[in-house]
Amino acid sequence: MGFDRDQVLRAAADLLARKSTATTEEVARAAGISRATLNRHFPGRDALIRALEDFGIAEVKAALDAARLEEGTSEEAVRRLVRAIEPCAGLLAFLYSENQLFEGEDQNEGWSLIDERLTDLFRRGQESGVFRIDLSAAWLAEALYGLLAAGGWAVIEGRVARNDIAHMIVELLLGGAMRRDGS
Repeated sequence: MGFDRDQVLRAAADLLARKSTATTEEVARAAGISRATLNRHFPGRDALIRALEDFGIAEVKAALDAARLEEGTSEEAVRRLVRAIEPCAGLLAFLYSENQLFEGEDQNEGWSLIDERLTDLFRRGQESGVFRIDLSAAWLAEALYGLLAAGGWAVIEGRVARNDIAHMIVELLLGGAMRRDGS
């Protein structure tokens, strides 16, 4: 059996989202490979985390593309996006907690491109009169990240059913983001 990088990263993300302090031995076991094989492909925890970051960025970009953010209303686009991104909410929860990935000059440029697309979506909603203008588009994007991470943790911990999380995220986000008379 060959080494399936994506399968190993999915298994690592799954485990680390549930147990962020898992050892490389535990990650290897979860992925069904030896620790030596894991270390050969990801020499150390930092290398594994960076690979997970790249993997997470690719997953989010794929979800952004699948959601067709430019089509329909911004509200419809947010609903499609949350449905598309929900399968990787656990990975996002883990990455969200690994805040050292997002600091300083070493920040992966992929996050900036994702931030820009999300901010543009919320800005479009503001310009069309759908979303509140007293909350910045950047803040609405951050709120979405936070809700996705919280949703991922809630599913992992068994506090919320996986089938319910996309609806809960969308309703809470849009309930707070939607424009009301006079705002």
